[in-house]
Amino acid sequence: MKYLLKNGTVVSGEKSEKLDVLVDGEKIVNVGKDLEAGDAEVIDVEGKLLFPGFIDGHTHFDLEVAGTVTADDFETGTRAALLGGTTLVIDYASQDKGGHTLKEGLDKWHKKADGKCSCDYSFHMSIVEWNDETEAEVQDMIDHGITSFKLYMTYPAMIVNDCDMYKILKKLGECGCFAGVHCENAGVIDALISEAKKEGRLGPENHPLVRPDTMEAEAVHRLLVIAKEANAPVMVVHLTNKKAYEEVMNARKNGQEVYAETCPQYLLLEDSVYSKPDFGGAVYVCAPPIRKKEDQDCLWKALADEEIQTVATDQCSFTLAQKALGKDDFTKIPGGLPGVQTRGTLLYTYGVKTGKITQEQMCKVLCENPAKLYGVYPNKGAITAGSDADIVVLDPAKESVISAATHAYNTDNNPFEGFKLECGIDKVFLRGNLAVEEGKLVKEKLGKYIARGKKQL
Repeated sequence: MKYLLKNGTVVSGEKSEKLDVLVDGEKIVNVGKDLEAGDAEVIDVEGKLLFPGFIDGHTHFDLEVAGTVTADDFETGTRAALLGGTTLVIDYASQDKGGHTLKEGLDKWHKKADGKCSCDYSFHMSIVEWNDETEAEVQDMIDHGITSFKLYMTYPAMIVNDCDMYKILKKLGECGCFAGVHCENAGVIDALISEAKKEGRLGPENHPLVRPDTMEAEAVHRLLVIAKEANAPVMVVHLTNKKAYEEVMNARKNGQEVYAETCPQYLLLEDSVYSKPDFGGAVYVCAPPIRKKEDQDCLWKALADEEIQTVATDQCSFTLAQKALGKDDFTKIPGGLPGVQTRGTLLYTYGVKTGKITQEQMCKVLCENPAKLYGVYPNKGAITAGSDADIVVLDPAKESVISAATHAYNTDNNPFEGFKLECGIDKVFLRGNLAVEEGKLVKEKLGKYIARGKKQL
C-alpha cells in the first residue's frame, strides 16, 4: 500500500515541523512540504503529532515468575504494545542455570514469540552463568542480532557474582556490546526480609522497606566500580531514585560510559500505594519498588536534562489471583506491572503537557535513543526517507481515563487505574501496514524478529 500522510506535525529529537510523509510498502520514501502522490491513499492528519514508532527496550512476556507465568504472553502483550504506539519491543531471553547455553535460551524465547507478535520484536540475552562455553557463545549471539545483554545482582536463579560480573562486562566491552543490569543488594535485602518476617510483618506495605533506595544505590555504585575496572560501558535499567541517579552522574563525571533507563511507574507513582487497604498494595509490587515524590522529581529533572536515555516499561503483568499468591507473605507476591499500552500517552500527558519535558525529548527517550542504543537506527526510531514506516499518529485533543475494564492486557488490574490521559493513539503504522486505526487494532500478528546491530549512541 501507498499512503500519504498530509498536514501532520512530524516530531524528531531535534524539532517538530509540519510535513507530509509518503509511505510506499514497508518504507518511508519521502518527507517534505506539500508532497503529492496521485496513486497513494491520502490520510489527513491535521492537528496530529507524528512520532516514529515507540521502542520499548524492557519487557517480560510469557515469563515464569514466583511459581506462576506472566498474564500477558507475546500475543496479548504485543497487541497492547501496538495499541499504545509501540512498534518494537525488546524482551529478555535467558540462559538457565545448571550448564545451559545461551542458544538454548534464545531458542526457547523464539518459540514463545515467533508467529504471535503484533509488533516487531527482538531480544536481549540474560547471562546467569559464566564459563568458557558461555564466553564463546557471545559472538554467536551477536551474529544472531543480539547485541545487548542483561545481568542481575539479585534473584537466586539469575544473580551473578562480582567476579563473573567483571569478566562478563569486560568481554562484552571488547565485543562492542554492553549489559543492562538490575541493581539491588541481594544480601542486605535477604537480611531485611528475614527481620520483617521475624517481626510478623508480612503485608505488601513492607515491600519497599526491605528493598530500600540505599541498597539500589549501593548496587549501582558497585556495578559502576566494576565496569570502570573492566573498561566497559553499562546500562542501569529501571532506575528509581535520587541516590542511585547520583551514583550514575558521579561515574559519568569520572569519564565512564553509563546509560540509564527509567519507567512510568517511577515517574508517576509513590510508595504510599503499598499501604492500600484490602491487600491493594500487592498490585504495585515490583523490583526495585516504587519510591517517593522527591525521587520522581529527580527523575523528571534528569529526563529534562537528558541524563536518562530511555523510558521503558519493565512490563511484567499478573492478575489479582496471581498477586494473591503472596497473601500471607509479601515476598511471594509475583513482582511486576503492566505498562506497554500507556507508556507514550502517560509521558505525553504528565510530561509534555505539564512542561516537564518537551515533545522532542519524548521522541528521544521513546524512539531515537533506544533505536541508537539497541542498534536499529535509523531503520527504526526516525521518520526519514529510507526508514521503516513505523509511525504513531498521536491526537493531542483526545481524552480518556485508564481502566482495567477497557485496557488490552490480559489482567484485571492496572497500576494507573483512574489516571486521566490528555491525548490518544489515533493510528499506528507498522512497517507501512495501518495496524491501529481510530485507536482500534485492525491488523494483528504482523510483527517480525529484528536482528540488531551494535549501539550508535
